[in-house]
Amino acid sequence: MVEIETGENKTMKYAKTILVLCLFVAATVSAQAQSGRGMRNGPRYNSGICPRISSSTPSQPLDVEETAKLLLMREEEKLAMDVYQALYQKWGIRIFNNIAASEKRHFDAIGNLIIRYELSDPAKPAAGEFTDPDLQKMYDDLVAQGMKSLVEAFQVGVAIEEADIEDLRAAISITDNNDVLTVYGNLLNGSLNHLDAFNSQLDARNNN
Repeated sequence: MVEIETGENKTMKYAKTILVLCLFVAATVSAQAQSGRGMRNGPRYNSGICPRISSSTPSQPLDVEETAKLLLMREEEKLAMDVYQALYQKWGIRIFNNIAASEKRHFDAIGNLIIRYELSDPAKPAAGEFTDPDLQKMYDDLVAQGMKSLVEAFQVGVAIEEADIEDLRAAISITDNNDVLTVYGNLLNGSLNHLDAFNSQLDARNNN
């Protein structure tokens, strides 16, 4: 029996191809950073290189696990944004302000998906306040650690980005929704770049 390739199938194949390319580029960027290549112009603060899915892209139903992951990622992006803003206020170092702005774009991207799928947004408007009690404790602990010294503040950045990368990869593994995959791929590239930037700051201080 010959399978007819519909427009929806083509869209899914396109999105998955884009995701594979994004993950390949992200892995290449990370490898270059770890080997010291590709850093001549300093740390990168872009939020990722994946193209955005058009609003005309068909949405697919989210199951319970996909929904839970999406809502968790919304608050995780807020946590990163709020922690970096607090550390910028404490230390006045531009990297925290720049990456906080990138995290705001990530936060908004997840928010657009929440609106699209008509989900209840868990994100509270006030900085440093979270619906998830585990994330609330994590925020409090990370800010307290980052206030101790500038080195510890950069270590907090590393810890946040490593956690984000792990959670994004897990989220990618459980969904085949085109629009969700594209946003997650974009966020993953951004988190890899942020991790490179914080590690670069730590390496510079260790070499002095």
